[in-house]
Amino acid sequence: MPTDRKLKTLNTIHRTVIKISGGVLGTTFKGMPTISLTTTGRRSGRPHTVILTAPIIDGDTIVIVASRGGDPTDPAWLHNLRANPTVQVSLKQGSNRPMTALVLSSAERDKLWPDVIAAHPGYADYQEMTTRTIPLVTLTPIADEINARPI
Repeated sequence: MPTDRKLKTLNTIHRTVIKISGGVLGTTFKGMPTISLTTTGRRSGRPHTVILTAPIIDGDTIVIVASRGGDPTDPAWLHNLRANPTVQVSLKQGSNRPMTALVLSSAERDKLWPDVIAAHPGYADYQEMTTRTIPLVTLTPIADEINARPI
């Protein structure tokens, strides 16, 4: 399993590549679009930004996977958005958009999981590596929050 330090280092490198290349490089990974997700630290109150893959984008709704590479612990960003679901998201080096994060219920997650696996079979490997059920999160624009429904 990757250490916290390794994950932070890889994320920093990935953000730098996207920035230096003007979004020409790093906006896709293994065939999936990448997003920049900024959460508010649940303890520090400071912004924290990570680069994540988005196996499903349906209109304005983005689905992300809290896999942490199959690690037995949830990623820090998941804890942050559970504490404060208002996040900032940038897709394809675009401008940040305020969005609301929703951790799917077990039933919603189970319904959507096959679509995630179809988009990127590697997530099935991650699930096999851990005993925890890997959470799925939907991100919807704040303006659309009233009409937001899990896909």
